[in-house]
Amino acid sequence: MNEAFTTRVEQSGGSVHAGFGDIHHHYTAYPPKQEAAGRSPRRIADDQLRLLRQRFVDPTGMGEARRLLAEHSTVILHGAPGSGRTSAARVLLHELHRDTGIFRELLPGDEEETPLTDAGLVGRGDRLLLDLAEADGARWWRNRRDLPALRKAVQEQQAHLVVVMPYGGTLESDLHFCRADIDAPPAQEVFRRHLRLHGIPHEEYLQSAPAWADFLAEQRANEEIADFADRVRRARTAHPARDGFAGWCEQARDARKTWRQEVAGLVAERCEVSQRALLITTAMLHGAHADVIHHAAALLLRTLKVAEDRIAPLEGKDLAERLAEISASAGPDGHVRFDKLDFDAAVRAHFWDHMPDLRRLLSVWTARSTELDDPHLTPGLRKELVERLAHQFLRAGQWKELAAMADGWGTHATTLTRSTAAVHALAPGLGHKQYGGNFRHLVNTWCRDKHLTGHLAYVLLRVCTDVIAPTHPDQALVRLHHLARRERGATPALDALCELVATSSRLRRRMLDRLTRRSSPSAADARLFLRICDPVPLTDTGDTPRALVDESYVQGCVTSGWQEVFAELPQPDWRPYAQRWLHTASAAGGRHDLLLDLLVNAAGRNGEHLAALYSAARAAEPTTPGGAARGVATTDRLLQKISAAQGLGPSAASSRPAPPRGATS
Repeated sequence: MNEAFTTRVEQSGGSVHAGFGDIHHHYTAYPPKQEAAGRSPRRIADDQLRLLRQRFVDPTGMGEARRLLAEHSTVILHGAPGSGRTSAARVLLHELHRDTGIFRELLPGDEEETPLTDAGLVGRGDRLLLDLAEADGARWWRNRRDLPALRKAVQEQQAHLVVVMPYGGTLESDLHFCRADIDAPPAQEVFRRHLRLHGIPHEEYLQSAPAWADFLAEQRANEEIADFADRVRRARTAHPARDGFAGWCEQARDARKTWRQEVAGLVAERCEVSQRALLITTAMLHGAHADVIHHAAALLLRTLKVAEDRIAPLEGKDLAERLAEISASAGPDGHVRFDKLDFDAAVRAHFWDHMPDLRRLLSVWTARSTELDDPHLTPGLRKELVERLAHQFLRAGQWKELAAMADGWGTHATTLTRSTAAVHALAPGLGHKQYGGNFRHLVNTWCRDKHLTGHLAYVLLRVCTDVIAPTHPDQALVRLHHLARRERGATPALDALCELVATSSRLRRRMLDRLTRRSSPSAADARLFLRICDPVPLTDTGDTPRALVDESYVQGCVTSGWQEVFAELPQPDWRPYAQRWLHTASAAGGRHDLLLDLLVNAAGRNGEHLAALYSAARAAEPTTPGGAARGVATTDRLLQKISAAQGLGPSAASSRPAPPRGATS
């Protein structure tokens, strides 16, 4: 992608597109705009927290944690692994949801992350999670040392902070008042909450289930209980009327076995390529309709370059017989499942671990399978197929191979389906506890340096907005900036960047800093500045004591940014944005002079720039909100400031005199 741009400014009357010469639009890097836009990162984060709250059961001590957070804006949670401490932290922050601020997770120690002692780390009303549950002694000590400074910034910004400390970790005496100890909630209540969310009627799960009692014989972590409930759900889905609640619990208990020995025996017995192809297809598309299994198995044989049997449709074994050979069957709904719960996961692991030559072909087959033309192949099933493949890469520690596969899918994608599959391949890696940092660093490198061919730009845009931004908006901002400055024609990355900074004044301030405080800002950044430096949010106080534009640091960024705009861009490119700025100034009340001063200061004593600014003001008069008379008054006031900047004195600006040299009206 080339670093050339068209220009757009959003106003109340719609978008304005200004430019000069020929304008060439290139859409090859992105699907249509409505497909690339996605959902707001803030909406995604809130939805994720809302779903967590629905299945959450308060642990012992949750009430005390709420009290401390309300009183001190900070709470430090301490609890044993499996007590629900991290989920409790997220729920506490979700319950504080307000119109200002955003939820985000701090990553101290990450090379891109702002230090905890930086006052600019905290935005007004932010909800911050500092999860140090797995931190070693040295890391906990480093971050514990910085907590007082972080707490001070949190209080000043009317934000909230929840820290999850390591189990058994020490805490300074001056922080003890913020500590809340939590213990796991009753296992039975957690189990039933998950069953209710899975839609299982209470008259079913209130029945006696010895297998569930056996499972509870050992102390179980909340995650294990949730997993057991999910296995009960899947057992019920596979056999809704056959076994009853006790039987589903037995299957859920037995599914904890790895089934490795059984799978190895089955693979050894089924030596025919067609049988093994059906076996791995059923495992990868477990729960899919029989039609999908049939077509995908045939596709796998073609991918393996194995000739399909040319037996007439009424000859040979039907699909039911072939499924029975691999211990699977189609239920009344036509969807195929193995007879043993979680047998599919064991099959996938067996083929991946013991047939390494199959891995590349499985990747090729997965990509092709997502594009099968079958009404039963839903978007959710496509996503699940890709995630199952990605899990095998991550389980085996092959994160680089997974990234390379997703890169290839996005680079060579010719359809939206294939590029979406690349997004689904990267998402598990970005969310992985061990490899998430590696993937975020790689995505940053791709956004900044990689040649963006095919639909790779769309893939990166989607993972930035849908996966990274909801919990790590600062890192998403950096990556979207790299993408936006390389755009030509369509501007979905810039649109996404504008939407992201609109969620937080702190993010807008940080973006203005990135665009104007670097050693050598480019023309590309000057164009981005025009969109980010929108005067409406800059002058909006919301429920904060002052607007962004009242801050001296932001004023410096605005002045520097407009200086670069005047120096780097032709007048037709920036004129619509200057007119929006002037329109905003005309209705800005006490900030009227401030907004005009920022423009005039940016133009300096350059007569050409001042003349162009005056010309823009004259042209903006008829469309000024509130009437042309208000626009004329704004122009007259601007001219006074221009005259003062040129050393002409205030008298030279009376009675609408001749414009500065070089200006046109």
